Amino acid sequence: MTSVIVIGAGNGGLTSATVLAKQGYSVKLLEAHSYSGGCAGTFKRKGYLFDAGATLTGGFNNGEVMHNLLNKIGLKEWFAKFDENAMTVHLPNKIMIPRYGDDRRWDIRAENFGDESLNFWKWQENTADLMWSIANKSPPFPPQNLKDYSKLSKILLSFFSEHFPSSINPSLLKDAFTTLSNKLSNQNEPLRMFIDGQLLISTQTLSRYANSLFSASALDLPRRGIVHFKGGIGTLAKQLETSFKSNGGTIHFKEKVISISKNKNGYTVITNKNHSYHSNVIIANLNPWDLKSIIPKNQLTPKLKRLPSLPKKSWGAFTTYIGIKNEHLPDNISLHNQILSNKKFTEGNSIFISISPSWDTTRAPENQRTITISSHTNLNKWWTLLKNDKEKYLQLKNTYENKLIGLAKTIIPKINNAELIESGTPVTFNHFTNRIQGWVGGFRQENLFKTFPSRIDSNLFMVGDSIFPGQSTAAVSLGGIRVANSIMEQF
Repeated sequence: MTSVIVIGAGNGGLTSATVLAKQGYSVKLLEAHSYSGGCAGTFKRKGYLFDAGATLTGGFNNGEVMHNLLNKIGLKEWFAKFDENAMTVHLPNKIMIPRYGDDRRWDIRAENFGDESLNFWKWQENTADLMWSIANKSPPFPPQNLKDYSKLSKILLSFFSEHFPSSINPSLLKDAFTTLSNKLSNQNEPLRMFIDGQLLISTQTLSRYANSLFSASALDLPRRGIVHFKGGIGTLAKQLETSFKSNGGTIHFKEKVISISKNKNGYTVITNKNHSYHSNVIIANLNPWDLKSIIPKNQLTPKLKRLPSLPKKSWGAFTTYIGIKNEHLPDNISLHNQILSNKKFTEGNSIFISISPSWDTTRAPENQRTITISSHTNLNKWWTLLKNDKEKYLQLKNTYENKLIGLAKTIIPKINNAELIESGTPVTFNHFTNRIQGWVGGFRQENLFKTFPSRIDSNLFMVGDSIFPGQSTAAVSLGGIRVANSIMEQF
């Protein structure tokens, strides 16, 4: 029987592990932390349950990736409730734009951005439908060998024969090489600001840099089915974990992998507990830098050798976690909110706010809720300050916390009445996720053809937000399914 070791119990690793275990493979999962979920985990703090990083999750409509995953792993349902409004985006001058996935979205777009914006949105939705349709077929992208090219060609030929000419936009090939700004050149400033804000949280970049096809897909999340998990987003990982175990998989927590070495019989993995494990296949739910750090230098592949010392053009997150009484929250406030400002107040001009649902009483003490506020921030700044001047590091942390709360106060006026306020920097994320420098969100999606491959070596694979199709629950799960399919085809 083919044996597989999965390093890291993030959603990508859990998806691959559970799909393979369901098909009878011998799968062992090693997780450095005490619980699963990784950046999409949920942690307990002073009686509150907070989502560590990712707070928005989509792709749960019938026929979408997370719905289809249920059948692949033997689950009947997700412990989650749908939300018809993915989020409300707050532009300057008190303009509020709810992101519905149903037909209301068209009137909202026309009202806020003008009728002239509707052609852009038609292009975006048509392109997103095509891109998600291709992604759901598990294309080997980027292709790495003749077999991959052959499979990718068959998928694309089948796709074009199915959709041409009714749904194929003549500009599709051009869009693969251009940025989204080309589609926005004749649009008004409110729409361009709205799009840049949405892209920053979904592609980690702005329209003048973001690839058009990536952008169309990322902007489509509200139409793919947004849900809230009871107990926080970490419940998704717990459900995957339960399915994994019920299908014969084994998981070891607090067991950090410190070394992977290749030998004639497969791979040997050494952990911080000085345990040694052997397998035919390795799946690493790690980013390229963290994977490189545990492979002997003489076994590094050329692509890993060429990595710079640190990720370039990468983001970290500054996050403030709040516990607050229900009475201090406005009635009917959206559970997810993005606030865009005309001024930069951290390294960006926006914050993202998530509020636990009133129906989920597991997240906070009686008659209370949780709030998570996050904003993009530079990684190196925090590490440099911590090393050279810890007092200034703490001062900056306090400054950022006040800035985030100040902007959040524009939609939650009584937020200062909170019962608990604590904040985390990239240093905090590094401690809890073991990601290099606390890097979150994966690569900026600027070039369709520079995505990192999932196959690192013959039987060494990578999953997570570093591989195609990138970040988000749906994308990471698709990547995990694709890697599992590759292994099943080979073994």
